[in-house]
Parts: sequence; structure tokens; C-alpha cells
Amino acid sequence: MVGPASKRLERPIAGRLNGPLEEVAATIAGAASATKAVSSYLTFLTSEKRASPKTIENYARDLMRFFEFLFDHLEGDATLEDLANLSVSDFRAFLAHRRREGLSAKSIARTLSTLRGFYGHLERESLATNHALKRLKTPKIPHNIPKPVSEAGVLNLLEDAKTISAEPWVAARDTSIITLLYACGLRIAEALSLNQHDAPLGETLRIIGKGNKERIVPVLPAASDAVDQYRALCPHPLDGGDPLFVGVRGKRLNPREVQKLMATLRARLGLPDTATPHALRHSFATHLLSAGGDLRSIQELLGHASLSSTQVYTEVDTDRLREVYDKAHPAQKTDL
Repeated sequence: MVGPASKRLERPIAGRLNGPLEEVAATIAGAASATKAVSSYLTFLTSEKRASPKTIENYARDLMRFFEFLFDHLEGDATLEDLANLSVSDFRAFLAHRRREGLSAKSIARTLSTLRGFYGHLERESLATNHALKRLKTPKIPHNIPKPVSEAGVLNLLEDAKTISAEPWVAARDTSIITLLYACGLRIAEALSLNQHDAPLGETLRIIGKGNKERIVPVLPAASDAVDQYRALCPHPLDGGDPLFVGVRGKRLNPREVQKLMATLRARLGLPDTATPHALRHSFATHLLSAGGDLRSIQELLGHASLSSTQVYTEVDTDRLREVYDKAHPAQKTDL
């Protein structure tokens, strides 16, 4: 353990992580030198890596938890010198602390990735060097197979969404969002980032996904019709730069509202807890594959950087085919 960096300060670390980067950095790190380094790293992620605001917020949160831990661990604000002198046991103590707080192996792996990126930036900028992180192994992440909603389940979701709200425009909005998530394979953040100038939807839609990666997805008539119906009923302004999907106060719809919508729908329909907004994206890929779609095309439609991310859907489809085989093959019904 590193010795005390300074007398312990009663400085709670809390605040918004999506404001100006300098303010975010000051929220994360107390010592001036560390604050400047964090600000430099977040600026690098924004301008050079072109990371999305959500990614920046996640990285900032990881760093905030790290500096919170160091504040207690070192009994004061961590300086650049402290960051350079942290040992393997110090980093392990931090990761163990996060595990005790309930972080999954996947979240621990992301936290470790954030720290490696941050320390890599410190070294590139000649601010601090610490090779202890290289001696830590990334935890093994369980291989989770996506759980799509069945085709019948999706149709039921769409039908129920039309009647779940007493406000016709809200019901139309909810229906159009669910339709887009399923028909275009969008992430919830991608759908809610659309603006009025993206509508009316044409035959294709330009999406900026993770890592600011652009992709073009085809739009089914059912999706464009659903969005048109919502826009016709929406009581809020429809100026070009305004958000396409809004809440009752006219502000951009929060993802949490869509998650609550899906929770209500799946409870009404008796669907499992895995029937989330993101499960509609899984359903898009799985149903395309079942219908004969090729893996490379599905990879492009989903915006996956690696084919391995898309290949998990072949496991879903294999499981489904095995289930059909077990139920329907003649060999299962007779003694050979």
C-alpha cells in the first residue's frame, strides 16, 4: 500500500458526469495535477477517439470510482506521483472493492480497460508511468447467449403497445419505437438519438452507432408508417433539429421510459424478464438468420465491428433448430 499522500480531506466525490470535460475532471480527481490529466484523457477520447457521450460518461464513472477508492486508500487526493507509484496489490485492492460492491466480471473487465486506457494516455503524454496494470489479468467473462423474443411475442408486443396508453400520441410513439428496434435492429440509444430531420423515414436510415461508427439500415414500410402516424399525432413541435421521440414535456425521451414500457408490456403478456428493449435487437438478428440471412450482412446491419460478435446468433439459431428437431423429427416418435 502506498503511504498517505496528504492529510485526509472530507471531500465527497459526486456530481454530474456529462457536463463540460473540465468540470467532469474536477468532479473525478481532487489534486490539480490529476484533474488536469483526467481532463486531458477525456478530451483525447472525445476529439481523437470520437467516443460517444455515453462512452465518455462510462469511462468518467469508472475513473470517479477509482479516485474515490484512492481517496480512502491513500487518505487524501491522489497526485500524479501517487498514480505512478501504485502497486499491483493497490490495483487488486481496488478491483476487489468493486467486486464487493456487486460489479459483474464484465463490468470489472471494462473498469480494467478504462484504467489501462487512462494509464496509457498518461505514459504517452509523459505524465506518469506505471507498468503494474500489465501484470493484472482480465477476468474471464461468461459467454452469454442472447435471448430473443419469439416472432409471435414481438407481434403481441406491437399490438399491446397500441393500447397501453390513454394518450393516442403516446401509444403511437411507443409502437413506433418498438417497431424501429425490431424492424431495424437499433440499439435503444440509436433510436432515441434520431431527430425530426431524420423523418419521414425513407427506404434507408443512417445510424451513428458505438464508436461513432456509421451504418445504413433498410427501413421496412411498417416502420416508416408507424413513425409517420406518431408524428401526425405528436402535439409537440416538429422542427428539424428537435428530437424525434419526446416525452410528455416535449424533451428527448429518456431510455428509462422505454425500459419501463417494456417491463409493463412483458408483465401484461407473460413474457420473461429477458424481453427488454435490447432483446428486440437480438430478435431482429436471430429472426433474419432463421429466415436465411447471411452472417456478414447481419453484421453490417447491426454495426458490429467484429464478426465474432454476430456469430453468437448462430448459437441461438442452432438451439432453436435442435428444439424443433427434438419435437418433430420422425426418429423421435418411433423406435428404430
